[in-house]
Amino acid sequence: MYHQSILKLLILIQALFHIFSKGGIPTLPPLVQSIGFSANNLVGEIPSSICNLSSLQTLLLYKNNLGGTIPKCFGNFSATLLYFSVHKNNVRGKIPENFAEGCSLKSFDVDDNQLEGSIPRSLAYCKDLELLDVGNNNFNDTFPNWLGNLDQLQVLILRSNRFYDHIDRYFPVGVPSFSRLRVIDISHNEFSGYLPKNFFEDLIAIREEYKKKVKPEYMIGSMNGRYSLGVYLTTKGLETRFQKLSTVWMVIDFSNNQFFGEIPKTVGELHSLIVLNLSHNSLTGSIPSALGELTQLESLDLSSNKLQGKIPEQLKNLIFLEVLNLSHNYLVGPIPGGKQFDTFPNNSYIGNSGLCGFPLSTSCGNNGELKPTPTKDHFTGGFNWKTAMLMGYGCGVVLGLSMGYFIFTTGKPWWFVKMIERAEQKYITRKIRRSKGGRK
Repeated sequence: MYHQSILKLLILIQALFHIFSKGGIPTLPPLVQSIGFSANNLVGEIPSSICNLSSLQTLLLYKNNLGGTIPKCFGNFSATLLYFSVHKNNVRGKIPENFAEGCSLKSFDVDDNQLEGSIPRSLAYCKDLELLDVGNNNFNDTFPNWLGNLDQLQVLILRSNRFYDHIDRYFPVGVPSFSRLRVIDISHNEFSGYLPKNFFEDLIAIREEYKKKVKPEYMIGSMNGRYSLGVYLTTKGLETRFQKLSTVWMVIDFSNNQFFGEIPKTVGELHSLIVLNLSHNSLTGSIPSALGELTQLESLDLSSNKLQGKIPEQLKNLIFLEVLNLSHNYLVGPIPGGKQFDTFPNNSYIGNSGLCGFPLSTSCGNNGELKPTPTKDHFTGGFNWKTAMLMGYGCGVVLGLSMGYFIFTTGKPWWFVKMIERAEQKYITRKIRRSKGGRK
Protein backbone atom coordinates (compact mmCIF):
# COMPACT_ATOMS: atom_id res chain seq x y z
CA MET A 1 0.00 0.00 0.00
CA TYR A 2 2.86 2.37 0.89
CA HIS A 3 4.73 1.62 -2.33
CA GLN A 4 1.60 2.17 -4.42
CA SER A 5 1.09 5.62 -2.89
CA ILE A 6 4.71 6.56 -3.57
CA LEU A 7 4.45 5.46 -7.19
CA LYS A 8 1.24 7.42 -7.75
CA LEU A 9 2.82 10.52 -6.23
CA LEU A 10 5.91 10.12 -8.39
CA ILE A 11 3.88 9.90 -11.58
CA LEU A 12 1.81 12.92 -10.57
CA ILE A 13 4.94 15.00 -9.90
CA GLN A 14 6.54 14.02 -13.19
CA ALA A 15 3.37 14.78 -15.13
CA LEU A 16 2.96 18.20 -13.52
CA PHE A 17 6.60 18.98 -14.22
CA HIS A 18 6.24 18.33 -17.93
CA ILE A 19 3.00 20.26 -18.29
CA PHE A 20 4.99 23.44 -17.67
CA SER A 21 8.16 22.52 -19.55
CA LYS A 22 9.31 21.23 -22.89
CA GLY A 23 11.80 18.62 -21.90
CA GLY A 24 12.63 15.06 -22.76
CA ILE A 25 11.57 11.91 -20.99
CA PRO A 26 13.35 11.95 -17.61
CA THR A 27 15.12 9.06 -15.97
CA LEU A 28 12.56 7.09 -14.00
CA PRO A 29 12.90 4.68 -11.05
CA PRO A 30 13.06 1.02 -12.09
CA LEU A 31 9.91 0.04 -10.16
CA VAL A 32 7.57 2.48 -11.90
CA GLN A 33 4.55 0.73 -13.40
CA SER A 34 2.69 3.43 -15.32
CA ILE A 35 3.90 6.42 -17.35
CA GLY A 36 1.32 8.84 -18.71
CA PHE A 37 3.19 11.78 -20.29
CA SER A 38 0.66 12.50 -23.00
CA ALA A 39 0.10 15.94 -24.58
CA ASN A 40 3.00 17.47 -22.65
CA ASN A 41 5.15 18.92 -25.48
CA LEU A 42 7.87 16.34 -24.89
CA VAL A 43 10.81 16.52 -27.29
CA GLY A 44 13.81 14.36 -27.99
CA GLU A 45 13.77 10.58 -28.36
CA ILE A 46 12.44 7.64 -26.42
CA PRO A 47 15.50 6.66 -24.36
CA SER A 48 16.74 3.09 -24.50
CA SER A 49 16.96 3.20 -20.70
CA ILE A 50 13.20 2.79 -20.68
CA CYS A 51 13.79 -0.89 -21.41
CA ASN A 52 15.29 -1.22 -17.90
CA LEU A 53 11.90 -0.58 -16.30
CA SER A 54 11.16 -4.20 -15.55
CA SER A 55 7.80 -3.44 -13.87
CA LEU A 56 6.45 -1.07 -16.50
CA GLN A 57 2.93 -1.93 -17.64
CA THR A 58 1.66 1.29 -19.23
CA LEU A 59 3.63 3.68 -21.45
CA LEU A 60 1.48 6.43 -22.96
CA LEU A 61 3.41 9.14 -24.82
CA TYR A 62 0.87 10.24 -27.41
CA LYS A 63 0.48 13.83 -28.63
CA ASN A 64 4.03 15.04 -28.10
CA ASN A 65 6.93 16.05 -30.34
CA LEU A 66 9.07 13.00 -29.84
CA GLY A 67 11.37 11.94 -32.68
CA GLY A 68 14.00 9.30 -33.15
CA THR A 69 13.17 5.62 -33.31
CA ILE A 70 11.50 3.06 -31.08
CA PRO A 71 14.38 1.54 -29.07
CA LYS A 72 15.50 -1.83 -30.46
CA CYS A 73 15.31 -3.27 -26.96
CA PHE A 74 11.56 -2.53 -26.90
CA GLY A 75 10.51 -6.12 -27.46
CA ASN A 76 12.65 -7.33 -24.55
CA PHE A 77 10.34 -5.96 -21.88
CA SER A 78 7.06 -6.70 -23.65
CA ALA A 79 6.53 -9.50 -21.14
CA THR A 80 5.36 -6.90 -18.62
CA LEU A 81 4.24 -4.02 -20.86
CA LEU A 82 0.48 -4.03 -21.53
CA TYR A 83 -0.32 -0.68 -23.12
CA PHE A 84 1.90 1.36 -25.43
CA SER A 85 0.95 4.49 -27.36
CA VAL A 86 3.18 6.95 -29.19
CA HIS A 87 0.30 8.27 -31.30
CA LYS A 88 0.82 11.69 -32.98
CA ASN A 89 4.56 12.14 -32.69
CA ASN A 90 7.42 12.21 -35.18
CA VAL A 91 8.90 8.77 -34.53
CA ARG A 92 10.61 7.30 -37.59
CA GLY A 93 12.33 4.09 -38.61
CA LYS A 94 10.93 0.59 -38.16
CA ILE A 95 9.06 -1.23 -35.43
CA PRO A 96 11.55 -3.52 -33.62
CA GLU A 97 11.28 -7.15 -34.65
CA ASN A 98 12.24 -8.75 -31.37
CA PHE A 99 8.89 -9.30 -29.67
CA ALA A 100 9.39 -12.51 -27.75
CA GLU A 101 7.23 -15.43 -26.80
CA GLY A 102 5.24 -14.51 -23.71
CA CYS A 103 4.59 -10.94 -24.93
CA SER A 104 1.80 -9.41 -22.81
CA LEU A 105 0.86 -6.43 -24.97
CA LYS A 106 -2.85 -5.65 -25.15
CA SER A 107 -2.66 -2.36 -27.04
CA PHE A 108 0.01 -1.14 -29.47
CA ASP A 109 -0.67 2.29 -31.01
CA VAL A 110 1.88 4.03 -33.24
CA ASP A 111 -0.63 5.95 -35.38
CA ASP A 112 0.38 9.22 -37.07
CA ASN A 113 4.17 9.01 -37.14
CA GLN A 114 6.81 8.45 -39.83
CA LEU A 115 7.37 4.74 -39.39
CA GLU A 116 8.16 2.57 -42.41
CA GLY A 117 8.96 -0.97 -43.45
CA SER A 118 6.70 -3.90 -42.61
CA ILE A 119 4.72 -5.05 -39.60
CA PRO A 120 7.05 -7.34 -37.58
CA ARG A 121 5.96 -10.96 -37.64
CA SER A 122 7.12 -11.32 -34.06
CA LEU A 123 3.96 -9.47 -32.99
CA ALA A 124 2.30 -12.85 -33.43
CA TYR A 125 3.81 -13.73 -30.04
CA CYS A 126 1.56 -11.12 -28.42
CA LYS A 127 -1.38 -13.49 -27.95
CA ASP A 128 -3.33 -11.03 -25.79
CA LEU A 129 -3.18 -8.16 -28.29
CA GLU A 130 -6.59 -6.47 -28.54
CA LEU A 131 -5.73 -3.28 -30.44
CA LEU A 132 -3.15 -2.70 -33.19
CA ASP A 133 -3.09 0.78 -34.74
CA VAL A 134 -0.34 1.52 -37.28
CA GLY A 135 -2.35 4.04 -39.31
CA ASN A 136 -1.00 7.20 -40.95
CA ASN A 137 2.58 6.09 -41.45
CA ASN A 138 4.70 4.93 -44.38
CA PHE A 139 4.46 1.15 -44.01
CA ASN A 140 4.96 -0.75 -47.25
CA ASP A 141 3.75 -4.31 -46.84
CA THR A 142 1.14 -6.86 -47.87
CA PHE A 143 -1.89 -7.61 -45.72
CA PRO A 144 -0.74 -9.09 -42.36
CA ASN A 145 -3.13 -12.04 -42.44
CA TRP A 146 -1.03 -13.83 -39.83
CA LEU A 147 -2.60 -11.47 -37.27
CA GLY A 148 -5.75 -13.54 -37.70
CA ASN A 149 -4.26 -16.08 -35.32
CA LEU A 150 -4.50 -13.57 -32.46
CA ASP A 151 -7.71 -14.70 -30.79
CA GLN A 152 -8.13 -11.50 -28.76
CA LEU A 153 -7.61 -8.96 -31.56
CA GLN A 154 -10.62 -6.61 -31.72
CA VAL A 155 -9.29 -3.46 -33.42
CA LEU A 156 -7.03 -3.43 -36.50
CA ILE A 157 -6.18 -0.09 -38.12
CA LEU A 158 -3.88 0.03 -41.17
CA ARG A 159 -5.27 3.18 -42.77
CA SER A 160 -3.22 5.68 -44.78
CA ASN A 161 -0.11 3.68 -45.56
CA ARG A 162 1.21 1.91 -48.64
CA PHE A 163 -0.12 -1.59 -48.05
CA TYR A 164 -0.71 -3.40 -51.33
CA ASP A 165 -1.56 -6.65 -53.18
CA HIS A 166 -4.75 -8.62 -53.85
CA ILE A 167 -6.21 -9.00 -50.40
CA ASP A 168 -8.56 -11.88 -51.27
CA ARG A 169 -5.67 -14.31 -51.73
CA TYR A 170 -4.81 -14.06 -48.02
CA PHE A 171 -8.04 -15.69 -46.83
CA PRO A 172 -8.17 -19.30 -48.02
CA VAL A 173 -11.32 -21.34 -47.55
CA GLY A 174 -11.51 -23.31 -44.30
CA VAL A 175 -8.87 -21.31 -42.41
CA PRO A 176 -10.81 -19.23 -39.84
CA SER A 177 -9.27 -15.99 -38.63
CA PHE A 178 -10.12 -12.64 -37.03
CA SER A 179 -13.10 -14.16 -35.25
CA ARG A 180 -13.19 -11.46 -32.52
CA LEU A 181 -12.44 -8.49 -34.76
CA ARG A 182 -14.92 -5.63 -34.33
CA VAL A 183 -13.18 -2.71 -36.01
CA ILE A 184 -11.07 -2.91 -39.18
CA ASP A 185 -9.89 0.15 -41.09
CA ILE A 186 -7.63 -0.48 -44.10
CA SER A 187 -8.66 2.65 -46.01
CA HIS A 188 -6.33 4.84 -48.09
CA ASN A 189 -3.94 2.11 -49.18
CA GLU A 190 -3.17 0.27 -52.41
CA PHE A 191 -5.06 -2.95 -51.77
CA SER A 192 -6.71 -4.51 -54.80
CA GLY A 193 -8.54 -7.61 -55.98
CA TYR A 194 -12.00 -8.83 -55.05
CA LEU A 195 -13.47 -8.09 -51.65
CA PRO A 196 -12.53 -11.09 -49.46
CA LYS A 197 -15.71 -13.15 -49.08
CA ASN A 198 -14.05 -15.64 -46.72
CA PHE A 199 -12.86 -12.81 -44.48
CA PHE A 200 -16.41 -11.52 -43.97
CA GLU A 201 -17.59 -15.03 -43.18
CA ASP A 202 -14.99 -15.33 -40.39
CA LEU A 203 -16.03 -12.14 -38.56
CA ILE A 204 -17.99 -14.00 -35.92
CA ALA A 205 -18.14 -11.08 -33.46
CA ILE A 206 -19.83 -8.88 -36.08
CA ARG A 207 -21.99 -11.65 -37.52
CA GLU A 208 -23.65 -12.33 -34.17
CA GLU A 209 -27.07 -10.82 -33.67
CA TYR A 210 -27.07 -7.54 -31.77
CA LYS A 211 -27.80 -7.95 -28.09
CA LYS A 212 -28.58 -4.89 -26.04
CA LYS A 213 -26.37 -4.66 -22.98
CA VAL A 214 -27.82 -3.47 -19.67
CA LYS A 215 -24.45 -1.94 -18.80
CA PRO A 216 -22.06 -0.61 -21.47
CA GLU A 217 -18.91 -2.65 -22.04
CA TYR A 218 -15.70 -1.43 -23.61
CA MET A 219 -12.91 -3.00 -25.57
CA ILE A 220 -9.58 -3.25 -23.81
CA GLY A 221 -11.55 -3.32 -20.58
CA SER A 222 -8.55 -4.05 -18.36
CA MET A 223 -7.72 -0.35 -18.34
CA ASN A 224 -11.13 0.47 -16.85
CA GLY A 225 -11.17 3.78 -18.66
CA ARG A 226 -8.14 4.97 -16.69
CA TYR A 227 -6.32 6.15 -19.79
CA SER A 228 -7.50 7.50 -23.10
CA LEU A 229 -6.15 5.59 -26.07
CA GLY A 230 -7.30 8.15 -28.63
CA VAL A 231 -8.37 5.90 -31.52
CA TYR A 232 -9.33 7.82 -34.68
CA LEU A 233 -11.96 6.40 -37.06
CA THR A 234 -13.87 7.85 -40.00
CA THR A 235 -17.55 7.45 -39.19
CA LYS A 236 -20.53 9.07 -40.86
CA GLY A 237 -18.25 11.05 -43.13
CA LEU A 238 -16.18 12.58 -40.33
CA GLU A 239 -12.94 11.59 -38.66
CA THR A 240 -13.81 11.03 -35.01
CA ARG A 241 -11.62 10.41 -31.99
CA PHE A 242 -12.81 7.70 -29.62
CA GLN A 243 -11.44 7.75 -26.10
CA LYS A 244 -13.09 4.42 -25.42
CA LEU A 245 -14.59 1.98 -27.88
CA SER A 246 -17.81 0.26 -26.90
CA THR A 247 -18.02 -3.45 -27.67
CA VAL A 248 -21.11 -2.75 -29.78
CA TRP A 249 -19.14 -0.42 -32.06
CA MET A 250 -18.56 -2.45 -35.25
CA VAL A 251 -16.77 -0.79 -38.18
CA ILE A 252 -15.54 -1.95 -41.61
CA ASP A 253 -13.73 0.65 -43.71
CA PHE A 254 -12.20 -0.56 -47.01
CA SER A 255 -12.49 2.83 -48.75
CA ASN A 256 -9.96 4.50 -51.05
CA ASN A 257 -8.31 1.37 -52.40
CA GLN A 258 -8.44 -0.45 -55.74
CA PHE A 259 -10.97 -3.21 -55.06
CA PHE A 260 -13.07 -4.45 -57.96
CA GLY A 261 -15.84 -6.96 -58.59
CA GLU A 262 -19.14 -7.26 -56.79
CA ILE A 263 -20.02 -6.69 -53.14
CA PRO A 264 -20.31 -10.18 -51.56
CA LYS A 265 -23.79 -11.02 -50.33
CA THR A 266 -22.20 -12.35 -47.14
CA VAL A 267 -21.67 -8.73 -46.05
CA GLY A 268 -25.41 -8.74 -45.34
CA GLU A 269 -24.81 -11.37 -42.63
CA LEU A 270 -22.78 -8.98 -40.48
CA HIS A 271 -25.85 -8.25 -38.38
CA SER A 272 -24.18 -6.06 -35.74
CA LEU A 273 -22.32 -3.79 -38.15
CA ILE A 274 -22.63 -0.05 -37.39
CA VAL A 275 -20.43 1.53 -40.10
CA LEU A 276 -19.73 0.17 -43.61
CA ASN A 277 -17.53 2.20 -45.96
CA LEU A 278 -16.57 0.73 -49.34
CA SER A 279 -16.34 4.05 -51.17
CA HIS A 280 -13.74 5.14 -53.74
CA ASN A 281 -12.98 1.77 -55.28
CA SER A 282 -13.97 0.17 -58.59
CA LEU A 283 -16.77 -2.10 -57.39
CA THR A 284 -19.27 -3.23 -60.01
CA GLY A 285 -22.60 -5.06 -60.14
CA SER A 286 -25.66 -4.11 -58.15
CA ILE A 287 -26.13 -3.19 -54.50
CA PRO A 288 -26.99 -6.48 -52.76
CA SER A 289 -30.49 -6.49 -51.33
CA ALA A 290 -28.95 -8.47 -48.43
CA LEU A 291 -27.56 -5.17 -47.07
CA GLY A 292 -31.10 -4.53 -45.90
CA GLU A 293 -30.48 -7.12 -43.18
CA LEU A 294 -27.84 -4.90 -41.50
CA THR A 295 -30.47 -3.64 -39.08
CA GLN A 296 -28.00 -1.89 -36.76
CA LEU A 297 -26.26 0.04 -39.53
CA GLU A 298 -25.92 3.79 -38.94
CA SER A 299 -23.59 4.76 -41.80
CA LEU A 300 -23.38 3.32 -45.33
CA ASP A 301 -20.98 4.75 -47.92
CA LEU A 302 -20.76 3.10 -51.36
CA SER A 303 -19.93 6.28 -53.26
CA SER A 304 -17.46 6.65 -56.14
CA ASN A 305 -17.66 3.12 -57.50
CA LYS A 306 -19.18 1.62 -60.67
CA LEU A 307 -22.32 0.14 -59.15
CA GLN A 308 -25.31 -0.35 -61.42
CA GLY A 309 -29.01 -1.15 -61.19
CA LYS A 310 -31.63 0.10 -58.79
CA ILE A 311 -31.38 0.98 -55.11
CA PRO A 312 -32.85 -2.04 -53.29
CA GLU A 313 -36.13 -1.39 -51.51
CA GLN A 314 -34.80 -3.57 -48.67
CA LEU A 315 -32.54 -0.70 -47.57
CA LYS A 316 -35.65 0.91 -46.08
CA ASN A 317 -35.32 -1.65 -43.30
CA LEU A 318 -32.25 0.21 -41.99
CA ILE A 319 -34.18 2.29 -39.47
CA PHE A 320 -31.03 3.48 -37.65
CA LEU A 321 -29.31 4.69 -40.81
CA GLU A 322 -28.19 8.30 -40.34
CA VAL A 323 -25.73 8.71 -43.22
CA LEU A 324 -26.16 7.31 -46.74
CA ASN A 325 -23.83 8.06 -49.64
CA LEU A 326 -24.46 6.38 -52.99
CA SER A 327 -23.16 9.24 -55.11
CA HIS A 328 -21.07 8.89 -58.27
CA ASN A 329 -22.13 5.46 -59.48
CA TYR A 330 -24.34 4.29 -62.36
CA LEU A 331 -27.53 3.69 -60.41
CA VAL A 332 -30.91 4.03 -62.11
CA GLY A 333 -34.60 4.05 -61.29
CA PRO A 334 -36.63 5.51 -58.42
CA ILE A 335 -35.12 6.30 -55.03
CA PRO A 336 -36.98 4.31 -52.33
CA GLY A 337 -39.36 6.47 -50.36
CA GLY A 338 -40.39 6.50 -46.74
CA LYS A 339 -38.67 5.95 -43.40
CA GLN A 340 -35.00 7.01 -43.32
CA PHE A 341 -34.90 7.72 -47.06
CA ASP A 342 -37.05 10.80 -46.51
CA THR A 343 -34.21 12.33 -44.47
CA PHE A 344 -31.28 11.99 -46.90
CA PRO A 345 -30.19 15.04 -48.95
CA ASN A 346 -29.45 15.35 -52.68
CA ASN A 347 -25.74 14.81 -52.04
CA SER A 348 -26.48 11.19 -51.20
CA TYR A 349 -27.31 10.52 -54.87
CA ILE A 350 -25.45 13.04 -57.07
CA GLY A 351 -23.52 11.64 -60.00
CA ASN A 352 -26.19 9.02 -60.83
CA SER A 353 -27.92 10.49 -63.89
CA GLY A 354 -30.41 7.62 -64.06
CA LEU A 355 -31.93 8.12 -60.60
CA CYS A 356 -35.24 9.89 -60.05
CA GLY A 357 -37.63 10.77 -57.25
CA PHE A 358 -37.35 12.57 -53.94
CA PRO A 359 -35.14 14.38 -52.95
CA LEU A 360 -33.93 14.89 -56.54
CA SER A 361 -35.68 17.43 -58.74
CA THR A 362 -36.02 14.79 -61.47
CA SER A 363 -39.36 13.02 -61.22
CA CYS A 364 -40.10 9.45 -62.26
CA GLY A 365 -42.52 8.38 -65.01
CA ASN A 366 -45.62 6.24 -64.58
CA ASN A 367 -43.54 3.09 -64.88
CA GLY A 368 -41.24 4.25 -62.12
CA GLU A 369 -38.42 5.04 -64.52
CA LEU A 370 -36.73 8.36 -65.16
CA LYS A 371 -38.79 10.65 -67.37
CA PRO A 372 -36.83 11.33 -70.56
CA THR A 373 -35.65 14.90 -70.74
CA PRO A 374 -36.77 16.55 -74.01
CA THR A 375 -33.84 17.16 -76.34
CA LYS A 376 -33.51 18.62 -79.82
CA ASP A 377 -33.69 15.12 -81.28
CA HIS A 378 -37.11 14.59 -79.66
CA PHE A 379 -38.40 17.73 -81.29
CA THR A 380 -37.17 16.95 -84.79
CA GLY A 381 -38.78 13.53 -85.21
CA GLY A 382 -37.87 12.49 -88.74
CA PHE A 383 -37.04 16.03 -89.73
CA ASN A 384 -33.38 16.83 -90.40
CA TRP A 385 -31.12 18.94 -92.49
CA LYS A 386 -32.03 16.92 -95.59
CA THR A 387 -35.63 18.07 -95.23
CA ALA A 388 -34.45 21.64 -95.00
CA MET A 389 -32.42 21.23 -98.18
CA LEU A 390 -35.34 19.51 -99.92
CA MET A 391 -37.40 22.63 -99.25
CA GLY A 392 -34.98 24.48 -101.49
CA TYR A 393 -36.19 22.49 -104.45
CA GLY A 394 -39.87 23.06 -103.70
CA CYS A 395 -39.98 26.74 -102.80
CA GLY A 396 -36.72 28.18 -104.04
CA VAL A 397 -33.18 27.57 -102.94
CA VAL A 398 -32.77 30.84 -101.09
CA LEU A 399 -36.09 30.60 -99.23
CA GLY A 400 -35.57 26.90 -98.48
CA LEU A 401 -32.09 27.36 -97.05
CA SER A 402 -33.24 30.40 -95.10
CA MET A 403 -36.09 28.44 -93.53
CA GLY A 404 -33.71 25.56 -92.79
CA TYR A 405 -31.36 27.96 -91.03
CA PHE A 406 -34.30 29.39 -89.12
CA ILE A 407 -35.27 25.91 -87.92
CA PHE A 408 -31.78 25.10 -86.69
CA THR A 409 -31.34 28.37 -84.82
CA THR A 410 -34.76 28.54 -83.17
CA GLY A 411 -34.95 25.08 -81.68
CA LYS A 412 -37.35 23.69 -84.36
CA PRO A 413 -40.76 24.46 -82.84
CA TRP A 414 -43.35 21.72 -83.30
CA TRP A 415 -45.83 23.84 -85.26
CA PHE A 416 -43.18 24.70 -87.82
CA VAL A 417 -41.89 21.15 -88.12
CA LYS A 418 -45.41 19.80 -88.69
CA MET A 419 -46.09 22.40 -91.32
CA ILE A 420 -42.93 21.54 -93.24
CA GLU A 421 -43.58 17.82 -92.96
CA ARG A 422 -47.05 18.30 -94.51
CA ALA A 423 -45.59 20.41 -97.30
CA GLU A 424 -42.90 17.83 -97.89
CA GLN A 425 -45.48 15.04 -98.15
CA LYS A 426 -47.61 17.01 -100.62
CA TYR A 427 -44.56 17.78 -102.75
CA ILE A 428 -43.49 14.14 -102.93
CA THR A 429 -47.04 12.94 -103.73
CA ARG A 430 -47.37 15.50 -106.50
CA LYS A 431 -43.99 14.52 -107.95
CA ILE A 432 -44.97 10.84 -108.01
CA ARG A 433 -48.22 11.63 -109.86
CA ARG A 434 -46.37 13.70 -112.46
CA SER A 435 -43.87 10.92 -112.94
CA LYS A 436 -46.68 8.40 -113.63
CA GLY A 437 -48.39 10.80 -116.00
CA GLY A 438 -45.18 11.25 -117.99
CA ARG A 439 -44.88 7.50 -118.56
CA LYS A 440 -48.29 7.43 -120.18
